[in-house]
Amino acid sequence: MFLGHFAMAFAAKAAAPKTNLGATVFAAQAADLLWPTLLLLGIERARIQEGITRVMPLDLEYYPFSHSLLSMAALGVLIGGGYWLLRRDGRGAVALGLAVLSHWVLDAASHRPDMPLAPGADLRVGLGLWDSVPGTVATELLLLTAGLGLYLWRTSARDGIGQWALWAFVAFLCAGFAGNIAGTQPPDMQTVAIVGQSAWLLVAWAWWIDRHRDVRP
Repeated sequence: MFLGHFAMAFAAKAAAPKTNLGATVFAAQAADLLWPTLLLLGIERARIQEGITRVMPLDLEYYPFSHSLLSMAALGVLIGGGYWLLRRDGRGAVALGLAVLSHWVLDAASHRPDMPLAPGADLRVGLGLWDSVPGTVATELLLLTAGLGLYLWRTSARDGIGQWALWAFVAFLCAGFAGNIAGTQPPDMQTVAIVGQSAWLLVAWAWWIDRHRDVRP
């Protein structure tokens, strides 16, 4: 899942309007922000295997620390609890914790059965949405439309940055998604891991956007 994670970030902001969109993007993408670093360190493993799914040519061999259900639940508690300690915003803390956990749920729907339940557990799950390109595209776009709709309903642009930076962000996400679907196979996993670090820029971009938008009363 790709666009769906950002849909959850938009929805989390709508549910907890005091929370900056950058924080909800960070929470919803926490697993994918952690994963590239663990790949580079050799702690988790993946390899390129063309045709393993119709959408993503990656065999995700070992990633229990970034993508298991137990790890994401613990990370959700850590991020949500840390936010509460800093802001004393219970609604925001819950929204961030659930956004972290939503990543596992959406990935479990998308992946083949490779999503671990916990580090050391042999059982893996996955509903295999990635085996259908039309199904993946339709699901991702529906989720993004719903999440973005909630965000637009709950916030309004304060200035041109709040309006056009948001639509540029959405266009960039859609272009990246299209590139994943129709683009060429990555050359190696080190390249995947290095490019994956750029996801931190999306957190900063989302934070900047939200600083130029107001919450509707």
